[in-house]
Amino acid sequence: MGKTKGNWELIVPMEIARSHAPVITYENKIYVFGGGGPDFSSLNSCVCYDPNTKNWSKLQDMPTKRSGSAAFLINDKIYVVGGGFKKPDGNFQFLKTVEIYDPQSDSWCSGPDMLQPHDYPAATQVEDRIFILGGHHPDACLGGPKTDPGFNFCEHWSPDEKNWKELSPLPTPRFAASALTQNGKIYTCGGVAFTAEGFNNFDFFENYSLENETWEKDKNLSLPWPAAGQGMCNVNGDFFFFGGYSTDNIHSRAAVCNVNETNWERLPDMPVPRAAMGVATHNNTIYLVGGWADDGRTPMNSVVAYTWDE
Repeated sequence: MGKTKGNWELIVPMEIARSHAPVITYENKIYVFGGGGPDFSSLNSCVCYDPNTKNWSKLQDMPTKRSGSAAFLINDKIYVVGGGFKKPDGNFQFLKTVEIYDPQSDSWCSGPDMLQPHDYPAATQVEDRIFILGGHHPDACLGGPKTDPGFNFCEHWSPDEKNWKELSPLPTPRFAASALTQNGKIYTCGGVAFTAEGFNNFDFFENYSLENETWEKDKNLSLPWPAAGQGMCNVNGDFFFFGGYSTDNIHSRAAVCNVNETNWERLPDMPVPRAAMGVATHNNTIYLVGGWADDGRTPMNSVVAYTWDE
């Protein structure tokens, strides 16, 4: 697989360090929305990177400060969904909020609230339909992540609909997981939750069939190591996997797997360990934006790109 012969490059860093920020590629530019700043403070600043000029530019601030949200591109609009923020008393507030960014006018408007608050969910889209899967449990905003049992509530929505609709729940409640779509399925993997066995990162996939509207555990595919807060993306059926927490450490490891072959191959390690980063693709390059450093609490302003020959 030629993609395992790729190279890492350091990109011009962002002015503001951030983790847990969703990232979207639109018209050959990389858009970054909010995220978590120092001391877990949530941000509403938004920025855009142009790979051609290698410059960052500031966008109109998002109306709501939040990290752990998800973003989707549909019909030239970017939908930023859910997330949360740290309140002055030190506790967190998780959100149902949907806000819509218009890149043409650099402006925001509101969309319909979700049915439930979702902070750091797994998220993906199929055509113009958004899927939000689990996340932090809404009742865990006081106790912190180490006691969070995870959320199994799932919902979906399309911009041509008025309201969100409930989806069959995740078989395993979890947050900081990833979701990818391929072959009429939603592949949900990794993540973490507090269970009877303790606070554990997961390595298994649970897949949702869009045709049958049912979940099942994947018998053939699993991550090469347990992970939460990993960066993942799908490039033509190849699942790329970067960093994240694994066994209480943040790693620099990376791997790729063709979903039809289910065998992972190691990629060159990232320049530094990284978790809770934004992920965007542009041509044959994958951008990893911000994230947490290896101490698990310091946001990063660095950006790295992995490029391979086609």
